[in-house]
Amino acid sequence: MLSKYLAKYVDQQQSLGFKFRVQQILLRGYVGFAEERGDRHIRSARVLAWAARAPSPEQRRNRLLTVRRFALAMHAENPRHQVPAADALGHAVVKRRSPYIYSADEVARLLRAAAELRPAGSIRPTMYATLFGLLTATGMRIAEALALQIDDVTADGLVVRQTKFQKSRLLPLHATARLALDRYLVARRLLTTTDRALFVSVAGQSLPYNTVRRIFLQLLDGTNLRGAYSGRDPRIHDLRHTFAVRSLEQCRHDRAAVARHIVALSTYLGHAHVTDTYWYLQATPALMGQIAEAGEALLIGGAA
Repeated sequence: MLSKYLAKYVDQQQSLGFKFRVQQILLRGYVGFAEERGDRHIRSARVLAWAARAPSPEQRRNRLLTVRRFALAMHAENPRHQVPAADALGHAVVKRRSPYIYSADEVARLLRAAAELRPAGSIRPTMYATLFGLLTATGMRIAEALALQIDDVTADGLVVRQTKFQKSRLLPLHATARLALDRYLVARRLLTTTDRALFVSVAGQSLPYNTVRRIFLQLLDGTNLRGAYSGRDPRIHDLRHTFAVRSLEQCRHDRAAVARHIVALSTYLGHAHVTDTYWYLQATPALMGQIAEAGEALLIGGAA
């Protein structure tokens, strides 16, 4: 019976545009656990017993909340389904790894190192220099960049299709970024392959993330950036944080301008909510100096 309810629920979620892969795996685990014990409806005690089997507090809470959302949908149709309390396993502690904000010199070193990759004369060095340069210039997610197709490069910019929140967006490019991309496209179009991916290997195949990450770590070694952030390695994803911070540093600093900028930045980054963009911002000396200047101006204006 629960399997039937689950199949209907999964179909509903996927029809709304959600991939629902991880959630489906978790829910199948719960349903199997519950049906083995004779449950025909969702029982709060059984949910907690199943969730408690996870190896960490974070995973236990994730299990609970995943089944709870399922239970809420089922309870709306049949009150015999019980809905476990969201805090039955305690409250979540949000842990945010502080991002590494690259300096302009560090980015330049990374791109130079990428351009020197071997084999020289192949598409590989040009491809990696363009890929990491584009991440720096646009703040794209690495998954979005690797999913780009040649046809996504248009006269108006890059078309990023069906991304994290099932939305597509157009990314206008700065003239320098467009010039670098056009240079890469010359080499890319000379490569004999049926794969339409924008970024490909020497063999003309789409790039898996693990390969890109391995090369990135190699570049960190070659630029003395390995362990540069309190003993931790800077991440590819930190290029996205860097884009958000540096763009705010360049913004005209009055309240209306900042408000407009944040909305535009949120749209450009592909966020569903502007609050998601705040997560990407990090205090830098430049921003703190601008905040101090704004505070001083406000104080002087108030005294006058």
